[in-house]
Amino acid sequence: MDYTQLGRTGLKVSRLCLGTMNFGPFTTEADSFAIMDRALELGLNFFDTANVYGWKTGEGVTEQIIGRWFAQGGGRREKVVIATKVFGRMSEWPNDSRLSARHIRQACEGSLRRLQTDYIDLYQMHHIDRTAPWEEIWQAMEVLVQQGKVLYAGSSNFAGWHIAQAQEVARARNFLGLVCEQCLYNIKDRMVELEVLPACRAYGLGVIPWSPLAGGKLGGALRKAAEGRRAETHQLKEIKAQLPQLKAYEALCKKIGEKPADVALAWLLHNPVVTAPIVGPRTLEQLDGSLRTLKIKLSPESLKKLDGIWPGPGGEAPEAYAW
Repeated sequence: MDYTQLGRTGLKVSRLCLGTMNFGPFTTEADSFAIMDRALELGLNFFDTANVYGWKTGEGVTEQIIGRWFAQGGGRREKVVIATKVFGRMSEWPNDSRLSARHIRQACEGSLRRLQTDYIDLYQMHHIDRTAPWEEIWQAMEVLVQQGKVLYAGSSNFAGWHIAQAQEVARARNFLGLVCEQCLYNIKDRMVELEVLPACRAYGLGVIPWSPLAGGKLGGALRKAAEGRRAETHQLKEIKAQLPQLKAYEALCKKIGEKPADVALAWLLHNPVVTAPIVGPRTLEQLDGSLRTLKIKLSPESLKKLDGIWPGPGGEAPEAYAW
């Protein structure tokens, strides 16, 4: 396994991050345990979750599964850099969501209890809260850091200007601030190249792409559709709309001699601002298969062809749209 620093911190994380969103709704607890054990065997030490995963309001189903896995001992907790998130609605009451100081404190306590740990390595804000001032948010995070309950703070789904605003307020408070941004990023969905990635590079944030396979469309969607494995109406509609690009993409992957999913992940890892794409395996076989991407080195010619198939926004702002 390859490792890298998480943003500008001294913390080392694996180049792939284990996403756990399937644990509970789609993957049984026993299979989830097996996947996490296998991840450690492979040297994958970076796990991502959220208090809303499991999709049963207030229950934190996925965090509970991870907590019971940690409770088995054997150094599991000590070996893992665990990232979870705060923002989502945890009950019908008005203060049990978003980023008020009250909710940040309560949500952290809930995650600690469910994860059966006394600290969270990376506590990520799952979305921007336009109603909570940064002074309130950072004061709440600072208290958690001082108490030893949180080591690092991160963001998810922030705009570039949100990152800049957050970091400048943190700087004024002599606080480390954000160390990473988790965003939608893949070779098909490249909007963050305009301003989010430049902001992350400028402020020393690591980038953790979610949906690196674009909901499966970059994982061999045409073959899977032919086999009936992607036959849902919405999938077929999206595949039909992007059929020429998908055909060209899968043909290029075949020429390269690699699976489409591995090429998509390798493309992300080629970008120096990317720390670790999130892979969300439902099975052990899917987890083992994702390791192949770490050995793929895409040639300049292949990268140019991929850009031709899936063109980005034209570079960074403002040059992407102005002189």
